[in-house]
Amino acid sequence: MKNEDVATSSIEQVTKRVPSVGFLGLAIGAIGLSAALMVLNKKTWANFVGQWAPTILILGTYNKLVKTFSAPYSEDQRLAHGSNPSILKGTEELNRQPRPLI
Repeated sequence: MKNEDVATSSIEQVTKRVPSVGFLGLAIGAIGLSAALMVLNKKTWANFVGQWAPTILILGTYNKLVKTFSAPYSEDQRLAHGSNPSILKGTEELNRQPRPLI
């Protein structure tokens, strides 16, 4: 990544490959394991495992941010960034000219 140190860039390259649904699956699994441990009357372990879910979800959020808002690698990518039309905007909204600032 541009403007990042080597360690951050290498970590983000690895985490970008992990699918977002993987983090959600791990968090739901931690919740289920925590519930099972609670049923088995292992309250301390249930609390310990139950606290994994928010951490995993935060890591998933970071993963999504890295995938979505990572800096372009080259000047060509930077210039092309954002040039794709949005499927959420209609044609008239895409063709609208910005108003001049007064």
